[in-house]
Amino acid sequence: MESQVDYWTAKALLEWQIEMGADEAILDAPLDRYALAEMKKAEAPVTPKKSGPPPIPVQVEIDTAAEARAAAMSVGSLEDLSEALAGFEHFEIKRGTRSYLFAEGRPEARVMVIGDPPRRDDDREGRYLSGGMGGFVDRMFGAIGLSRTTPDMMNALYLVPILPWCTPMDRAPNAAESAMALPFLEAHIALAKPEVVVVMGSSASSILLGQTAVARIRGQWAEVAGVPAMPMYSPERIMSDAMFKREAWADLLAIKARLDR
Repeated sequence: MESQVDYWTAKALLEWQIEMGADEAILDAPLDRYALAEMKKAEAPVTPKKSGPPPIPVQVEIDTAAEARAAAMSVGSLEDLSEALAGFEHFEIKRGTRSYLFAEGRPEARVMVIGDPPRRDDDREGRYLSGGMGGFVDRMFGAIGLSRTTPDMMNALYLVPILPWCTPMDRAPNAAESAMALPFLEAHIALAKPEVVVVMGSSASSILLGQTAVARIRGQWAEVAGVPAMPMYSPERIMSDAMFKREAWADLLAIKARLDR
């Protein structure tokens, strides 16, 4: 018959065993710890071996210029063109603007002026060539009898920016933006059917005529989308110096002479 051990005796025996270095209790039955280790290995989940680095996602290069050309060729009217251009998602610049400035003046006009992108002032005003610069442009073309507000189609003027949105810090369009803009501009000319296109500014000349140095080509008739085109300085340049004003006046007289034929 086993003797009963009181609490304090049992506690003293346990403390003595701990002091002697015991760290496990002896079971009633023997335990094969080697077999236990093998069992744990068998139960452990098997992690699949990686055959190599994770696959790199493939980025598909989008030909934005080709998509712009397809979008521009699919339209049949100026209204359709405006909607297609406004909805073209690859122009990132539009996300930081207030206004969509497609054109100003009369679409049926004999003279179509294609100029550099709207400025930040235009974006705020919601009107292309607004403020003092717009007034200067109106007076300049008014000197040869043309106006963007006249109901007379013989003397009307149609103003179109190369991009319908202002660019960050009024910078020039980059190569991708220029390549996307060109098909829409060519479609715009084909739909408006002007007799003369006036290309104003270095950015407009770069896109439509392949030449940024306006001084080399101004005053010389060229051709854009099958229409006679006269390159001119930008309004900013013309306003800045009397010499540029004289040269711009000579260009305006050449435009008037062509219209009067």
